[in-house]
Amino acid sequence: MTRELLEQLQTITKEEQNILDGHQEIDTDIYMNEQSNMVDCKKLLDAGKLIQVRTHTRFIHFPAHTHNYIELVYMCSGTTHHVINGEDLLLKEGELLFLNQKATQEIFPAGEKDIAINFIILPEFFDYALKMTGEEENLVRDFILDSLRSDDNRLDYLHFQVSEILPVQNLMENLIWTIKNSQPNKRSINQVTMGLLLLQLMNYTDRVVIGKDNIDQDIILSVYRYIEENYKAGELSWLAENLHYDLYWLSRLIRKMTGRTYTELVQAKRLSQATFLLSHTGLRVSEIGNAVGYDNLSYFYRIFQDKYKVSPKKYRDENKEQ
Repeated sequence: MTRELLEQLQTITKEEQNILDGHQEIDTDIYMNEQSNMVDCKKLLDAGKLIQVRTHTRFIHFPAHTHNYIELVYMCSGTTHHVINGEDLLLKEGELLFLNQKATQEIFPAGEKDIAINFIILPEFFDYALKMTGEEENLVRDFILDSLRSDDNRLDYLHFQVSEILPVQNLMENLIWTIKNSQPNKRSINQVTMGLLLLQLMNYTDRVVIGKDNIDQDIILSVYRYIEENYKAGELSWLAENLHYDLYWLSRLIRKMTGRTYTELVQAKRLSQATFLLSHTGLRVSEIGNAVGYDNLSYFYRIFQDKYKVSPKKYRDENKEQ
């Protein structure tokens, strides 16, 4: 991060000065409605905005609270100590923390050099961001976003340990700078940058921690990641062996957690990839069928027709990128 931006973020705020002058508790009027421990997006977001950033308030303990928005915390320098649904988490410089809307979070006092940025994000912001970066389906991305947006705490948090991943660090700095400094086309720039950030993070799901109480979700994330990388020929038996789980048990867990079998998940990914290739390349339909894993082209044509209600050729004619 540039020295200029970091110095801007290190400036003592009026709220922090009050704390240094002896105020012992957070000013709940800034964050919450009366008699509530939920941080309210209406308190932190200007009317009509889908995303906002603010530096995390240092020098004070934040008692356990929830949010009615998705929170992204980025550690610019130093560390912050969080407790999420009773689990300790130390967020280090360059790391990202995504919090589910319903997760309970507690934060211990940060020091002067511990600079964290809080992104207040309404769920619909991600929809705009992803539309502006392409429409190709991605099982891992969709699982992560659906979990963050869920009201049933399917996934408490995502801790991305990506401090040495330069593209991620550059995108985070771009987001912070753009939001903190007014400029033309700010909203579109933020949406595209967030979309690019999500695309980059999907390449580093091996560096994500999702909590000790979310073991089943962690396994499903591994399954989705395996399918994304091996949808053409990946076998569930190989995955079960490498994860050290019984094949039958893993198969049942996949069905329980996703509502679909492993074969159905692979087929959905293959067909999704086929539609992308039909729309964005000049490959022959037979070549596309082979490319996504179908040696039996008659079967490929039949299941494609069953899902999309048109033949691959007609799908291409109706959706070909100009």
